Amino acid sequence: MIEETDVVVVGGGIAGLITARELSRHDLRVTVLEARDRLGGRVWTDHRLGRDLEIGGTWLHWVQPHVWAELTRYGLEVTRGPRPEEAYWLAGDEVRKGTLDGFMELIDPGMRRLLDETMRWIPRPDAPASGPGLASVDGFSVRDKLDELDLPVEEYRANEAAWVGHFNAPLEDGAFASALRWTSATAGSWHLMHEASAVFRLASGTRSLVEAIVADTRADIRTSTEVRRVEHDADGAVVTTEAGDRIKARRVVLTLPQNIIAELDVSPSLCEEKRAASKEKTASKGVKVWIRVRGPIKPFFAYSSADHPLSVARTEFVGDDDAVLVSFGADSRRISPHDIDAVRDALRVWRDDLEVLEVTGHDWMTDPHSQETWLMQRPNQLTRYFEAQQRPEGVLHFAGSDYANVWAGFIDGAVESGLRVAREISTGIDPAH
Repeated sequence: MIEETDVVVVGGGIAGLITARELSRHDLRVTVLEARDRLGGRVWTDHRLGRDLEIGGTWLHWVQPHVWAELTRYGLEVTRGPRPEEAYWLAGDEVRKGTLDGFMELIDPGMRRLLDETMRWIPRPDAPASGPGLASVDGFSVRDKLDELDLPVEEYRANEAAWVGHFNAPLEDGAFASALRWTSATAGSWHLMHEASAVFRLASGTRSLVEAIVADTRADIRTSTEVRRVEHDADGAVVTTEAGDRIKARRVVLTLPQNIIAELDVSPSLCEEKRAASKEKTASKGVKVWIRVRGPIKPFFAYSSADHPLSVARTEFVGDDDAVLVSFGADSRRISPHDIDAVRDALRVWRDDLEVLEVTGHDWMTDPHSQETWLMQRPNQLTRYFEAQQRPEGVLHFAGSDYANVWAGFIDGAVESGLRVAREISTGIDPAH
C-alpha cells in the first residue's frame, strides 16, 4: 500500500520546518521525514555541563532579516555571553595578552584591506553570484588574498586566526568569495559582520525556535524516518524510507546539506552541478567544543591559528565556581570534543592556569546526516554551482541554509531558503487538486 500526500519534505531542520509551516498554511498536505530522533538538524540545544548548550548552530542578529522576523513572530529574546575582560593571541610562538578592543585594533588594517572591494564584487548579497566579474576573484582562497597583503607577522597571524574561526576550515580551502558574502550582508562592514556571526544567541535556546515552528504547522512530522530513495517524473514522486514505506507526493523538498545530498538515491539523478558540488564538499570540516573549567575566572577571548587543534576559545557562561568556554578548531580530525586530555593540552597554547573539568560536543563531520558544520564554499563553487544548487528539478525543490542567498550557513539562511521554496511550490500547485 502506498501513502499519498501533496508535499514530502526530506529533513526536519529549520529549513524543512519553515517550508512545512508555510505550505500547510496553503492547505497543502505536508509530510516531514527526519532521519534523526530529534528535530532541528544542525541546530541542537542540549543540557550538558550544567547548562543548555548549543551543540550546533547558534548565532543570530538583527541584521539577519529572516530569522529576526521569526523571533518577532514568536516573541523570542536574544542574549549574549559575558564581554571578555582579557584577550590572548599569538605573535609567532609568543602569547600576547591584552583586551578584545586591542585585538580588534590589531586586525582592523588587514580586515579593511582584505574586504575593501566587497561591494564591488557582491553588490547585492541577495543575489550573491550575480556580481559583475565575480568569477575573476572566486578562484582565490582566503589564504591567497591574505598573503597578498604582506602584513607584519603579528597582524597576519591575528587576521588568520579570526578567519579560521569564521570558516571552521583551513584558509587555503575556503573561498575568498565566502568572506565577501558575509561582509556584503553587512554592507561592507567587517565589524558588523563579526558581531552578527559570533555574539548573540537565543536566550531560550534554538530549541525554542524549533518548538515554536512545529507548534505553528499542521504538517505530519515524523522523526527516526530516513529516506532511502526518491523516484520522480513530471507527474510527481515516490519517496521510499529505510523501513520500506512508500509515499507518493506531488512535490518533494530535499533539505540535505551539500556534502551528503549526492548520497541520496534519486532517479532520475540530480543535475551534474549539484552532484559535483557535493563530491567536492564544503570547506568547513572543523569542530566545536564546549569546555567547563574551574572558576572563578575573568571572561576571556583567545585566538591562535590553523596550526593548532583549537583556533578560537571564549567564555560563554560564568558561574560562582566554574565557567563554560566554547571553542572551535579548523580540522575535526585533529581533536575530539570528548577527549578531555587533548582539549586541556590545546588550551595551553594560550594559558596553563585553567583546570578543565568536563568537555563535550558533537562530531558533525562523521555524523551521516550532515558530514559538515556550516557552509563555507571552496574556491569557484559560488560561480560554478550555486545557481544550479537552488534550481528546482521537475517536482523536486531544494531548501537548506547551504542554498540561501544572504546568510548562507546561518539559521537566517535556513529560514530564507524555506520561505523561498514554499513560495515556489505554493504558486505552482493547486491545494484542491
